[in-house]
Amino acid sequence: MTNPSVLIVDDEEMVRTALEQWLRLSGFTTHVATSATEALVLLDDIHPQVILTDVRMPGLSGLDLLRSVHERAMASEVILITGHGDVPMAVEAMRSGAFDFLQKPYVPDQLVKTLRRAAEQAGLRREVADLRRKLDGGEAELATRLVGSSRVMEDLRRAVRELASIPTDVIILGETGTGKEVVARCLHDFSPRSKGPFVAVNCAAIPAELIESELFGHEAGAFTGASGQRVGKFEFANGGTLLLDEIESMPLLAQAKVLRVIQERVVERVGSNKQIPLDLQIVAASKVDLAAESEAGRFRADLYYRLNLATIHLAPLRDRGEDSVLLFHHFLGMAAQRFNKPAPQLHPADINALLVHTWPGNIRELKAAADRFALGLDATGRSLDTILGPKARPLSSSASLADRVAAYERHVIEAELARHGDSIAAVVDALQVPRRTLSEKMTRLGVRR
Repeated sequence: MTNPSVLIVDDEEMVRTALEQWLRLSGFTTHVATSATEALVLLDDIHPQVILTDVRMPGLSGLDLLRSVHERAMASEVILITGHGDVPMAVEAMRSGAFDFLQKPYVPDQLVKTLRRAAEQAGLRREVADLRRKLDGGEAELATRLVGSSRVMEDLRRAVRELASIPTDVIILGETGTGKEVVARCLHDFSPRSKGPFVAVNCAAIPAELIESELFGHEAGAFTGASGQRVGKFEFANGGTLLLDEIESMPLLAQAKVLRVIQERVVERVGSNKQIPLDLQIVAASKVDLAAESEAGRFRADLYYRLNLATIHLAPLRDRGEDSVLLFHHFLGMAAQRFNKPAPQLHPADINALLVHTWPGNIRELKAAADRFALGLDATGRSLDTILGPKARPLSSSASLADRVAAYERHVIEAELARHGDSIAAVVDALQVPRRTLSEKMTRLGVRR
């Protein structure tokens, strides 16, 4: 544990020297400044936990230094010392945010105790600030990975944040292409297990005769062709997260063995009696309702009940309103960067095509459409009507005129912000709207710089 750091600010050399020697002997790391002005210059480099300063000094006073520290929102506590203290000054100091106010001559042991309390308080403030920064950063990162402004996406991000901090198994249900593996990866990356491995297994892609070996591993000679030892996916994911995708495709016999591994948190390789302890999170993903499958006898009910501690339902893209436009814009920018091409502009007809399309392939289909639109390889030119195909278009749209107009306005504003490097003044000129009108639209549409 590092020693608490203290910045001593006093214009008298004898006082500075005495304080520095005493505090070093008492286990503090010390820095000195001859004036409040010098202290302000040092603060950005040393970031002391406590500032111990005289009040009356030439130039800026200790109270001026205190105010500057709080204006900078620094996580440092300030203790004021003066030989001319009085009640009004003490009241002003405490109102300005001083940790304590001491008069000369002070008792050295009492000063050390006060400094230690101030250092502890500063440490707590810094921990809170660090946690807030991590949460804010995590929120922003999560929004870039689970893109969408619809209510269902806000609920999804909230569920991921909550479940990521809980050591529990999770079921993710959603149609093909809704991003089940992306959500599972977010659960892992935002959890305490993020430094451990993330292992994804597609149960539908493993032949029934090999699934036990793939999941549990095997010893050399356990069966014909087992020439060497193999670590299974459960063991390989130890300390991290195991995603069992399309778990409904797993044979019933294998489900029984998986249930035992999940319950006991131990695994035995095929051909071995040695139990290997497991510490991992299980995420099961399925495109079908596992409760209905278990009632129909196609999925083990006991495995379903054991996994069903928490369930995340992913809405299909057709039920997410304007998110299709937002996601298309997001993937279009990524595709343009990947292909080293300028991002093409979307026209009102393109916005309408995105809003009325049923998206049977969900996000996977939308991303592919964005890639094709960015490449512009269609002989008929860039047209989402052409790319999406008339057969996929419904006869009517559930998106209202207001929704379509709002989606188009959002796209135009975001495109102009990107084109002008987030300069509001430039966007105001480009769109020829009053600044207040633009700000109100950005707030209403959820557009962020």
